[in-house]
Amino acid sequence: MSVLLEFSMFPTDVGESKSKYVSKIIDMIDQSGVKYKLTPMSTVIETDTIDEALQIIKKAYEVLEPYSNRVYSSLKFDIRKGKKNRLKAKIASVEKQLKKEVKQ
Repeated sequence: MSVLLEFSMFPTDVGESKSKYVSKIIDMIDQSGVKYKLTPMSTVIETDTIDEALQIIKKAYEVLEPYSNRVYSSLKFDIRKGKKNRLKAKIASVEKQLKKEVKQ
């Protein structure tokens, strides 16, 4: 199974810039060994189970909790049985289609 989870999480009461806090979450994900991709608006992780993905969310909150009285989070899941490495494969599939369109 492949669980893709796109999420954003940040404290709301620490000023305008959030990068200091987002970087703490990214460091935690990196140390966990979970595959991830940072984007300008969110982070996407890939795990084998929903429980693993939710553990990352729990740990992310625990990273931020000491810094704020309020934490905002948005989550989106894409869960697919029988697949792996979709963090890269989904992009490769689109790129392959783009090459087909250019050749025509």
